[in-house]
Amino acid sequence: MEAIFAAQNKLKASRNLSKIKVVYNKNYQRHGTKSYVYLLNRFGFEPTKPGPYYHAKQVNQRGLAGSNKAVGGRLRTDHVLVKKVDADGNTGQVTAEDQQNDSMYLSEVTIGTPPQKLMLDFDTGSADLWVFSTGLKNPGSGHNVFDSSKSSTWKALSNETWKIQYGDGSTASGTCGTDTLTVGGLSVEKQVIEEATQMSDQFAQGSGDGLLGLAFGAINTVMKNGKSHPVATPVENMISQQDIPKEAELFTSAFYSDRDGASAAESFYTFGFIDQDLVTKSGQEISWVDIDNSQGFWQFPSTSYSINGKSTTVSGNTAIADTGTSLALVSDQVCEALYKAIPGAKYDETNQGYVFPKDAKMPKFSVAVGDKEFVISGPDLAFADLGDGSNNVYGGVQSRGSLDFDILGDSFLKNVYAIWDQGNKRFGVVPKI
Repeated sequence: MEAIFAAQNKLKASRNLSKIKVVYNKNYQRHGTKSYVYLLNRFGFEPTKPGPYYHAKQVNQRGLAGSNKAVGGRLRTDHVLVKKVDADGNTGQVTAEDQQNDSMYLSEVTIGTPPQKLMLDFDTGSADLWVFSTGLKNPGSGHNVFDSSKSSTWKALSNETWKIQYGDGSTASGTCGTDTLTVGGLSVEKQVIEEATQMSDQFAQGSGDGLLGLAFGAINTVMKNGKSHPVATPVENMISQQDIPKEAELFTSAFYSDRDGASAAESFYTFGFIDQDLVTKSGQEISWVDIDNSQGFWQFPSTSYSINGKSTTVSGNTAIADTGTSLALVSDQVCEALYKAIPGAKYDETNQGYVFPKDAKMPKFSVAVGDKEFVISGPDLAFADLGDGSNNVYGGVQSRGSLDFDILGDSFLKNVYAIWDQGNKRFGVVPKI
């Protein structure tokens, strides 16, 4: 690692690279059930525990050619997220009010010449770089909106569009162009920027100005002439354009929270270098695991978990690390074992998740990243007050339902310093609690 650190230090000094401050969104309001519904919507999995939200088949008409109405034409069957609205099992639409549409963390980037500042959600679970644009009729209040007409380096891409669609039918879509993106001192030329020209309320209600995907470009949603045409992510372009050398084809993340007290360090990302002081402070070597990016995610083996020092093997299990997910989702087997170890914990069907008394004694719970287990601290096992006047909180670890992999979101990531080594297709971790 010494040679790698030396190369990164040289790059950092020559390019004047800096940490990218991660701002805790002051408008973010924790809500357990809404956060879980957002994940049902985003990942499209079927819940295996009872509750009001689930996916149902819905038959729709495509609409006649040349018509703007979904009337007539062929029938199609969609898999739609719905909610039970009464005891008889009648269902209704899942709306923006049913789910968490805001981002917990936001980071600053600039796009264009002269640079225009935007606050984006950095998301390792997606691969689109989309922003609020002047093409939106109603972008909402408080947003920075990108105006491509004011950038001398903007180049529109004809016939290229993009569209994100979730299980409740909500969408964000628009047109594409290329421009200069600057992040943490690194400038990426001719980066494809996806301008939002239409979006549902679910996308418009958040505090951020868009999203910067840090997964792999294979799951990018750009289309050309109506056919899938994935484009490179910013990190992929940093590598292909040789903005960063072989030894520095990576980014890192460190998130802190209220748990860390008033003296807590600021959360940050870095691109092109590892914070060696933070690694040294951990007192441990970086633990590396090779990733499988065949599905576009940062996916790796996670074949054990421990509760109060007792380790259990989960043969063949995998997980993805995802900065765009607030909770950690694991199998029902692991959920049941964890909450059995928390006095007073129970599954709450109304809130569609595990809850427990806020003053309960927390077990020591850890999950594996490759060959080594890392602790999810007690405060991060408690995600949010239920807000119903009870003494209960919504757990930060919940059921992954029908998904065949775990999702280790912020409940896990706040406990580690994560190194996303894209060039070597590996994921590195050291504890920071």
